[in-house]
Amino acid sequence: MRGSGRLVVLVKPIKPLIIASSLFQSLPTKPTTNFLKMSTIITKASSTDGNNDAAAASHASSAIDFLTLCHSLKVTKRTGWVRRGIENPESIADHMYRMGLMALIALDFPPGVDRNKCVKMAIVHDIAEAIVGDITPADGVPKEEKSRREREALDHMCKLLGGGVRAKEISELWMEYEENSSPEAKLVKDFDKVEMILQALEYENEQGKNLDEFFQSTAGIHFEPLCV
Repeated sequence: MRGSGRLVVLVKPIKPLIIASSLFQSLPTKPTTNFLKMSTIITKASSTDGNNDAAAASHASSAIDFLTLCHSLKVTKRTGWVRRGIENPESIADHMYRMGLMALIALDFPPGVDRNKCVKMAIVHDIAEAIVGDITPADGVPKEEKSRREREALDHMCKLLGGGVRAKEISELWMEYEENSSPEAKLVKDFDKVEMILQALEYENEQGKNLDEFFQSTAGIHFEPLCV
């Protein structure tokens, strides 16, 4: 409810009331017209003075390598849904995209919380899964080991991007979320849970699945406002 400063997401039986290592491909040996156009666009966007064409071209190549690796996020299905036999389950990118939309449209943001930062954090918080995949508790990987793998993957991706301001921003956003060390991180973690149970509700309605465990995993949790 607006004005309350918090949102409680209810679980069943009232849940319908919810308000709410190289994995990247090689570059084409014969660049296509579209590929050349994309390189030109990225080169122009990355050039600051128009005189450092070599550096800009290098950045464009790094950016394309990075984006090609991120393609894995679009095709890797979320493990929890796969294990429960969901037909055509969402990808990691699907999950992050809707979280980004939640951050963009949510009302009653807590005072001092940066909306734009939340949007950015939402779309990078699972980015390391482009390399390590969607590791869940059922995989039996200790939390510390999962974090180590993801940190290593993120470092690789940032190096692939060529370092610099954007890579630093992605790394800092990811680490902030991982450590839950800011108001923005806490809010985005709320969005992560809300997106999960919203998706579970949709799969129950569309595919007749019983996904009670996903709702039970968030029982009693109070969420920051997502009054959309």
